[in-house]
Amino acid sequence: MDMKIDFEKSPDGLVPAIIQDYQTGKVLMLGYMNTEAYEKTQQENIVTFFSRSKQRLWTKGETSNNFLHVKEIRVDCDGDTILIHASPDGPTCHTGADTCFNEVNSADYKKILFVNQLREVIKNRKQNPTDESYTSHLFKKGINKVAQKVGEEAVELVIEAKDDNKELFLGEAADLFYHYLVLLEQKNYEFDEVLDVLIKRHAPRP
Repeated sequence: MDMKIDFEKSPDGLVPAIIQDYQTGKVLMLGYMNTEAYEKTQQENIVTFFSRSKQRLWTKGETSNNFLHVKEIRVDCDGDTILIHASPDGPTCHTGADTCFNEVNSADYKKILFVNQLREVIKNRKQNPTDESYTSHLFKKGINKVAQKVGEEAVELVIEAKDDNKELFLGEAADLFYHYLVLLEQKNYEFDEVLDVLIKRHAPRP
């Protein structure tokens, strides 16, 4: 995307910059940037604003160390608003809240969204296979091998369940879950379809 920002559209040379958590999608805060703040943000990959109260460049986290690490920058269709996907080091608001809108941006929520990211990676390995990818090799071997791996991992999880080693048990559980997602992709089924079945089963009876 050719990012052309019209800083001259506003008399003060400032454009609003919306900061969004790149993992959860939560809007963290709104600030303003001039040309210098935008260039500094691009160069350092850490969000820097122009502070209207301080009348100077202000890097978010310069006193709290709760920096906002840039993952992606987008500009709206009119070229007068910036959207930054960022990874926050800690609470974004000076009050200690996760966001400046007093919303929760919890690690648990990020973990849930990670499942979707993992699904996208698996889908990509199927559509764009590489020789270095274990997942691509599984898809190349076909449904029998993929299904076999799910069975093997399930057996290994059962074996670990009989012992009392949490680390090994969780490791096998993670292996099973990953191979299960690969199997769903191999069958061209969505994880959401499985969740729909569970939701239907547990829906309140009229």
